[in-house]
Amino acid sequence: MLLAIDCGNTNTVFSIWDGETFLCTLRTSTHHARTADAYFTWYSTLVKHYQIEADITEVIISSTVPRVVFNLRVFADRFFGCRPLVVGKPECLLPQQPRVDAGTQVGPDRLVNSAGAFDRHGGNLIVVDFGTATTFDVVGHDGAYVGGVIAPGVNLSLEALHMAAAALPHVDIAKPQRVVGTNTVACMQSGVFWGYVGLVREICARIKAERDQTMKVIATGGLAPLFQQTEALFDVFEDDLTMHGLTVIHRYNKENAT
Repeated sequence: MLLAIDCGNTNTVFSIWDGETFLCTLRTSTHHARTADAYFTWYSTLVKHYQIEADITEVIISSTVPRVVFNLRVFADRFFGCRPLVVGKPECLLPQQPRVDAGTQVGPDRLVNSAGAFDRHGGNLIVVDFGTATTFDVVGHDGAYVGGVIAPGVNLSLEALHMAAAALPHVDIAKPQRVVGTNTVACMQSGVFWGYVGLVREICARIKAERDQTMKVIATGGLAPLFQQTEALFDVFEDDLTMHGLTVIHRYNKENAT
């Protein structure tokens, strides 16, 4: 079986893939000092709790936090006896090479999302990922990542308001009842919620106009359903897009191994 690991700036997700479906998905906070032994203790405890019988023989990793990769490599080698495939490393093949400026390093998460979205929906896509940052990945007609946009994440924006303005409290993102708030929390929630609705709509519209073609908008990330329930911002929501992309890249490497 395949263990797919997606390490983001905030959370790290492990999913077990049996070739047809994900048996389970486990989530922990990202911490660069977590050792291989600590990963295994956490992983084995949850797998036992969910009563999952998983004989892991292969591991693939996507990480936007370079410092955690070493311990994840040790984790795969020590406990599963395999050398993990790491997206973004030279030995990891991609279905299509990104078409960006020379010398530009594309985040592994964006390569993985592009591969997963193209596999399910074909080309000419905009993938909006609501993570620590809100990213817009443009996928060409052949599945290549061809550029994108990076904006501050929703929760990051709320945290910045709280940290920079002494009088403003920490609040959770939610759809406000009205645009005009009558208390501080409602005002902050309205500004962030409707501000991001406008941000997503405007950026997607400008990408489509610049490329002068019809494009499907795919959303992923935990906050996407919150925004979709009010405005038809996205054509499709994919909660497992990144994990699916990891299986696509893993399969491509197996099929094209020399």
